[in-house]
Amino acid sequence: MTAWFAQRLLNAIPLLLGITLVCFLTIKLAPGDPISLMADLNPKMAANEAMKEAYGLNDPWYVQYGNWLNALAHGKLGTSLAPDGRAVADKIADALPITVWLNVIGLMLVIIISVPLALLAATRPDKLTDHVLTIITYIGAAAPGVWLAVLALQYFSVGLGWLPLAGIRSFGAENLPWYSQLADLAWHATLPLAVGVFGSLAGILRFMRGSLIETLRQDYLLTAQAKGASRARVLTRHALRNALLPLITILGLSLPGLIGGSVIMESLFALPGLGLLFYSAVLMRDYPVLMALLTAGAVLTLLGNLLADFCTMLADPRTRAD
Repeated sequence: MTAWFAQRLLNAIPLLLGITLVCFLTIKLAPGDPISLMADLNPKMAANEAMKEAYGLNDPWYVQYGNWLNALAHGKLGTSLAPDGRAVADKIADALPITVWLNVIGLMLVIIISVPLALLAATRPDKLTDHVLTIITYIGAAAPGVWLAVLALQYFSVGLGWLPLAGIRSFGAENLPWYSQLADLAWHATLPLAVGVFGSLAGILRFMRGSLIETLRQDYLLTAQAKGASRARVLTRHALRNALLPLITILGLSLPGLIGGSVIMESLFALPGLGLLFYSAVLMRDYPVLMALLTAGAVLTLLGNLLADFCTMLADPRTRAD
């Protein structure tokens, strides 16, 4: 097992370097640069060559990439090219808790809801419950997340006024007691969490239902029941464990969604997380922030694949490395 982990990590190093190189070239191919963009937004500012030279934007792309790679090897993410001039690490540290908190809570809700519903649908195939859940999953899978978010904002925030329109906390909430701050945070997070969970639930529920139905038809489950095992034990100890393999793969590949999947939701709901930071960096051509977030996304993708393979080996002994 140790050798397997070491081999996977060694293989990930050149792959990560290749991903960062492609991301860097893609960013450099985009038209415009941050200095010229800031000059367009501020007529009093002159986009002079001295500023570009100071930021190293006049260097060849391979020199810029080498400098960035050297800084990364020393644990430095650089300084943002935005007008605030803050360190990239500080910006990410400020935005990270919101994104992680929302994604972790959302993932827990998806698992808590999807597994019992999948069991319910798989044990009653072609019944009313199964048909209702199938319709819900198709709606959730077909409806774009942006459309659902706009609809939810229009109905629950603008129309009914039940939930806040944007932001993660109310004005002056930092002066409230901790329990009131927690309630205010939950109130603001309800709508984005509901939209995100509904979209994710549809795909996972569909996969889990199909996997459970196929697993329940296996001969070894019929043998277990014939030997006197209860229906609940067969479902939870045997069928569910084998049916979790597709879920493990999906959840492992959902790690990159900490950044990529949060861009739209955090932009629509004005949540100060990594998604909104990434969107702002794209608009401002903030190369250091973009490269840091894209590299983090690549690392999360590789880590998600590794965790998915590891969890698959734990759930299915047949896939374990010697």
